[in-house]
Amino acid sequence: MTKKQVNIAIVDDDLLFNELLSSFLKEHESLEIVHTAPGGKPFLNWLETSGKKVDLVLLDLRMPEGDGIETLHHLYSTFPEIKVVVLSTFYRKSFMGQMLQLGADAFLSKEVSQQELLKVIYGLVENGHYFSQEQVETLRSQVASKIPQWQIHQKDGLSDREIEVLKLYCQQLNTQEIAKRLFLSVKTVESHRSNLYQKTGTRNVAGLVIYAFQNQLIDPEEIVLVYW
Repeated sequence: MTKKQVNIAIVDDDLLFNELLSSFLKEHESLEIVHTAPGGKPFLNWLETSGKKVDLVLLDLRMPEGDGIETLHHLYSTFPEIKVVVLSTFYRKSFMGQMLQLGADAFLSKEVSQQELLKVIYGLVENGHYFSQEQVETLRSQVASKIPQWQIHQKDGLSDREIEVLKLYCQQLNTQEIAKRLFLSVKTVESHRSNLYQKTGTRNVAGLVIYAFQNQLIDPEEIVLVYW
């Protein structure tokens, strides 16, 4: 698992849950809790004024001081580099694709085990994305069986190399691994990833995977799961 320090913020109006989750995560040397907030509005105010670096947010959905959807939208547009794990009692598998499309990097029930939560956190840090077996199966079920064949348009079409990079991200390779596989520099792969985000209208690798599924650029069976 990663040795890199991960700065985490917890946004939830259940103060006892915040305290217990913080205590658990603090047991791991590489995880640092930099802030807890009872709602999206106080968290965003703190984020915009504190100057503190946040790598990952554990975000509830229903909160009186700024709900999770509003907060997710703001993070999507203003802080796209921050990973967001939606952690809620209102978890429904049928909402999985929608949550990922809205910008969440993972969507979990509050009943998730401690070890599974760590898998998600470390998976996001190591690879920039993480898909559990449940997420993959849900994405497969939510992709229509009969989707019109994707057509490349001159203005926003993906190049062969961009599609190649996209497929490797779908197989859970990180940027360094893709660079090595394709004999490219890391900077070049990052440039291809930026182009993919711009052309597909996505903000993270989870969104790219959904895009690849919906446009039949990858067979769902090709996606590779990461186990720790």
